[in-house]
Amino acid sequence: MTHPELKTLEGQPYFIMDGAGNDFVITDLREGGRMTAEAAQYLGDRDGPFGCDQIIVLEERRERPFMSIWNADGTAAGACGNAARCVAKILFGEEGGEALAFGSPSGDLRASLQDSLVEVDMGSPRVDWDEIPLAEPCDDTSSLPFDPALRARFGLPSPAGASMGNPHATFFVDDAESALLESFGPEIESHPFFPDRVNVSAASVKDGVIRLRTYERGVGITAACGTAACAALVNAHRLGLTGREADVVADGGRLRIRWDEETGHVLMAGPTCLHREGRF
Repeated sequence: MTHPELKTLEGQPYFIMDGAGNDFVITDLREGGRMTAEAAQYLGDRDGPFGCDQIIVLEERRERPFMSIWNADGTAAGACGNAARCVAKILFGEEGGEALAFGSPSGDLRASLQDSLVEVDMGSPRVDWDEIPLAEPCDDTSSLPFDPALRARFGLPSPAGASMGNPHATFFVDDAESALLESFGPEIESHPFFPDRVNVSAASVKDGVIRLRTYERGVGITAACGTAACAALVNAHRLGLTGREADVVADGGRLRIRWDEETGHVLMAGPTCLHREGRF
């Protein structure tokens, strides 16, 4: 018997996948069906039969594949790098080849196979205050004038801001492992300084490697976040902490991030895993 929340998805295929531990229910609606906020919430519920960080909808738009992104709370997201890599893995299985492109809310994405890894071109980062966006003008978004009292409570430095299709605030701390992300993440996510809410990351850099933990807006703490990893590399380079390429180590795995100097695009490579597939 179909659960009432999944009635609009009945009979459609799904894939349970993760990219570096960032997990998804990917619903293939290229032949029918419709995603709703209620269905996304049901699929994202960790206490239910599925449970995931984001719900991805694979559709056909303008005669090409398109991925849309729903957070576990039923809200929409503009980008998700690890999900893009998982979608690319599905499409490579269908189409073959070593390079392909598909659509997303943030524009077209190009993917390639790099040995056992899938690499996705995430486009150019946006670092102007109104592109992130912020609630007030800021000349230097690598050091945001964000709520000194709140930062003092948690011993946090000024964050660096960037958008990779969704907004990110990266706090570079001495030890990302010990940062109280579960406490300050929810407060900062919905702070008025970030009118579209924000993904909150604690990052530390050692020997050129970025250790990253992320509180995703609409989700909570996740095992990995691809766009946060991209934003962390961009912000680390802007602050002189790394070069234009570095490994980013999340709780769920390792990603290789490169900010190409010629194109200005950020490229992300990492593993994908298919856990199971079926039909609703």
